[in-house]
Amino acid sequence: MNPLPKGIGWIEVICGPMFSGKTEELIRRLKRAEIARQKVQIFKPRIDQRYAEAHVVSHSEQKLPSAPIDRAEEILERLDPAAQVVGVDEVQFLGPGAVRVCEQLADRGLRVIVAGLDQDYRGVPFEPMPQLLAVAEFVTKELAVCVVCGNPAHRSQRLAQGEQRVLVGARGSYEARCRACFRPEGDAPTARAAAEPAQPGLPLREEP
Repeated sequence: MNPLPKGIGWIEVICGPMFSGKTEELIRRLKRAEIARQKVQIFKPRIDQRYAEAHVVSHSEQKLPSAPIDRAEEILERLDPAAQVVGVDEVQFLGPGAVRVCEQLADRGLRVIVAGLDQDYRGVPFEPMPQLLAVAEFVTKELAVCVVCGNPAHRSQRLAQGEQRVLVGARGSYEARCRACFRPEGDAPTARAAAEPAQPGLPLREEP
């Protein structure tokens, strides 16, 4: 990352697919800010209760206390006047208002660090992430590992049934896939078999 600005606010966006370490990177940056004796305040969408209701938790089980919210505007309503750094996890669940809120915070001189999915389960840009990426000073794109072929993965394959865009889940509901192995129509057995061409003399890998 480039040297951080001084005397002004700014926005950092950490994006990527599921299982790429976005929340882990968010926690790392927030912990470093705390070590620097900066006042840190953390928020997360109330809808995300996969691991804890009042903590930001990574898949690797790192965590920090956070305030669950239903709307992005609640960040402004609940902001500690002493806050210097604001962290937001799973920002894509907070809707288009998150862009205006993040810009207002940065305009006040705060460092704003947000993490979220940049694509939905269909591989379509997940608003408001594209808008946040456009207005941010710093952007980090994390990649996962494709569970089918081992290549760098930038998409989240939905395994669970359902066509709603927001379906909160973890392992068992989603897995990371690369461009070639991703199946936007769903993970039917035939789709995964097609992603794994047979090698002469070797059987196809059996499903668990």
